[in-house]
Amino acid sequence: MQGLRLGDRYVLQERIAAGGMADVWRAVDDVLRRDVAVKVMRADPDNEEVFAERFRDEALHSASLLHANITTVFDYGEDDHLSFLVMELVQGLPLSAVIRQQGAMQPEAVRSILGQAALALGTAHEAGVVHRDVKPANILVREDGLVKLTDFGIARAIDAIGHTRVGEMLGTPNYISPEQAVGQQATGASDLYALGVVGHEMLTGKRPFDRGTPIATALCHVNEPPPPLGDDVADDLREVIGALLEKDPADRPDNALSVAVMLGVAPAELADLDVDLAAGVPSGYLVLPVTPLTPATPLQPVRPADRAPADIPTMAAGPEELLD
Repeated sequence: MQGLRLGDRYVLQERIAAGGMADVWRAVDDVLRRDVAVKVMRADPDNEEVFAERFRDEALHSASLLHANITTVFDYGEDDHLSFLVMELVQGLPLSAVIRQQGAMQPEAVRSILGQAALALGTAHEAGVVHRDVKPANILVREDGLVKLTDFGIARAIDAIGHTRVGEMLGTPNYISPEQAVGQQATGASDLYALGVVGHEMLTGKRPFDRGTPIATALCHVNEPPPPLGDDVADDLREVIGALLEKDPADRPDNALSVAVMLGVAPAELADLDVDLAAGVPSGYLVLPVTPLTPATPLQPVRPADRAPADIPTMAAGPEELLD
């Protein structure tokens, strides 16, 4: 497909990522003369209708979310039976690659990445969108520290019917919430659980729930506690991760906003979030007043740089690795 022109505008240059239902290409926008990421749905005759509906949903959901910590969607189109989504090109690496390279990460980095991801989820939940697949491969980290939550490919709006087929479980087993694992509907609280799994992995360098097969791993989330964190993990981080990984959604933090506060996000970063609307997107649990903790090291808000460093690999807003 290299050199293919989509929508009489976007010229595909090189494939930079691949996922379950789409490939992501670096492309040139001939109209605005800029590089973009183009996510092209992969042909699958057996599931074409369902995947096409999900792809359109992703376009609608993503386009409604405007936040510094969420990849920006520019355009959506269909050309000669190919559906495609046009997004910003992110200069950085997926968190999954960072963890593979570094192993256990420093507490300051964990607070910053989790805090920014929580802000992104707060914005999504406020808009009525549940991500349903929060994992390291869907969290992009720029060299300047800015985090971008991406790939709303199986996200679900709270007022939508959804396109899940009977018996189908959506999400990645290593990061799926207990309620999703037993077939219940995902809510904002499910996203927070997945964020807790990501945080645990960042602190230890290992996935806390991994039993070799998808079914065994999913059941592990339901029946087993996470491995204990080391004694070197600060009390505030230990408490946040423990709260996020509660098996019962009602026992998790009230909303993504409260998680950001617990991690030390500055109040100015929270000004645009509605506490009530961000409260888990109907979650089945009550919204209680936020009671922030005092972190040992306050999170410093990260501002986007005017221009990302040129020597950092360019990653697209889409599924980066099939195994993650």
